[in-house]
Amino acid sequence: MNAPFYKLGYFGFDFSLVIAFVIGVGFGFFLEQGGLGSSRKLAAQFYFRDMTVFKVMFTAIITAMIGLFWLSWIGFVDMSLVYVNPTYILPQLVGGLLFGAGFVIGGLCPGTCLVSSATGRIDGLFTLFGIFFGIFLFAEGYTYLSGFLYSTSLGQLTIPQLINLPHGLILFLVVLLAIAGFVGAEKIEKKFQKSNEGSQQ
Repeated sequence: MNAPFYKLGYFGFDFSLVIAFVIGVGFGFFLEQGGLGSSRKLAAQFYFRDMTVFKVMFTAIITAMIGLFWLSWIGFVDMSLVYVNPTYILPQLVGGLLFGAGFVIGGLCPGTCLVSSATGRIDGLFTLFGIFFGIFLFAEGYTYLSGFLYSTSLGQLTIPQLINLPHGLILFLVVLLAIAGFVGAEKIEKKFQKSNEGSQQ
């Protein structure tokens, strides 16, 4: 048996929705267990008092990269069947800025706002409403935005293709970057926690 399972026909679309639901519930559970359903904890990221979001996301990226690299190396995963999002420089830059602004203002991202809403937090419900309202506005304005949305296309571009380096070397460099990032995050947390304690005295 090889992967990706869905692309190779091991199960159909209906069962894939069941799997997605189970994974989503599990993902939400662990987000809540990690405290990431709290907008206060997430907002603390932007004040450098709590770098949990950075650590969790970087850990997820590294885990996925290492897993895919070795599973493809042993022939279990066919990377040619793994979908890669096309790159559109300007639309994705604008989208990233809008996403970041919403994250800072609301203290929640789409995933964590669902977790927050599921546990009955009012700010999570307001953020969820804002997301659906934004989706509605986007759908209504799609005709006018479509030209921009598909501009500055670079196709399905990956980092190894962009800088012409082997996947293994990219993985090694990203792991080194993650280790440096984790060490730096710990130091930043301690520094800002101390300065915060000093200002409260």
